[in-house]
Amino acid sequence: MELTVILFYVFVVMTLGSGAVVVFSRNIVHAAFALLFTFFGVAALYVFLMADFLAVTQLLIYVGGILVLLLFGVMLTTKVFDVHILPATVIVSLIAVILSVLFLGTEWKVAQAPAEVSSTAPLLGEKLLTTYVLPFEIASVVLVVAMIGAAMIARRDRKDRTAARPEGM
Repeated sequence: MELTVILFYVFVVMTLGSGAVVVFSRNIVHAAFALLFTFFGVAALYVFLMADFLAVTQLLIYVGGILVLLLFGVMLTTKVFDVHILPATVIVSLIAVILSVLFLGTEWKVAQAPAEVSSTAPLLGEKLLTTYVLPFEIASVVLVVAMIGAAMIARRDRKDRTAARPEGM
């Protein structure tokens, strides 16, 4: 076996293993740190796909920005809300079935050999602002909604704690 194949499988196992820790961990701090390894593993897989722009973007945005913000949110939040297991399981199962049907029903094109060119072609910015502008904007709206939701949950938790505090404190 070649070294690149071994490294690929190491990163696959690391990504899937740390992703499983994120999902199944009862400790939210452990889950957040496992998410760090998941993001690094995904960036490494992008490198194996010769998608260097996506790998650097993964490191800068997700590891450098989103994960640090998430860790601060976890560290500054004192109360964790209960998750309703049954609705979450139903929703995740439904999404898994839909993704499986889409995956199995798609006619995949298989290349004979990988292209040895960089993924940062001169037209990348033009593609992001023309062909792929809708997914780009949807991703930004989803992130804004997530930030607003996190702020509302944090604010509601703070109001609950101040209302429950006795008079002399």
